[in-house]
Amino acid sequence: MKSIKELIKRNISGKKVLLLFILVNLVYVFMLAVTIPKTMGFSKGLKLLDMMPGGYNSEYIKTLFGNLGEVGRSVYLYQQIPVDMIYPGLFAISYCLVMGYFLQKLQKLDTVYFYLTLLPIVAGIADYLENFGIITMLNSYPEVSQLSMGLTNTFTIVKSMATTIYFVALIITMVIFGIKTLNKRRVS
Repeated sequence: MKSIKELIKRNISGKKVLLLFILVNLVYVFMLAVTIPKTMGFSKGLKLLDMMPGGYNSEYIKTLFGNLGEVGRSVYLYQQIPVDMIYPGLFAISYCLVMGYFLQKLQKLDTVYFYLTLLPIVAGIADYLENFGIITMLNSYPEVSQLSMGLTNTFTIVKSMATTIYFVALIITMVIFGIKTLNKRRVS
């Protein structure tokens, strides 16, 4: 953990954090505006597996893949998933550094709060595992195994939980930072 903490400390300059934040969100906006709607255009109103934070069951997967049809499954596999293979790594690095930046400003990076910086990494790893599961299922459709459906669903839920906990912690951290900054200005 010490080497991870040192790596974070070396990379939490404001400009670097801002640049990565902008980059990850450009990729996210591209997915939300282009690849996800294009894929969902074949789904007959069903959400993609990546977009279901509460998870899904085997019947949902089979219905979604059936609704997508051959062309929609191909769009999912060859257009949406490739972009979504860029996003988790950028998300993990960017948001790890965002949390590190604010914790450093609050002089809390060398405390137990450091572990909050690892939540985006957990979410990113779970997102990659979810993507590999989706790739496996799309490639094996219509013979999708219960194991691959169950594991992929688990990775989706882990990704969603880690992401939710992270953003709640980030909001709290930013509010505390804002209050401390305002208090310093009042005193000056």
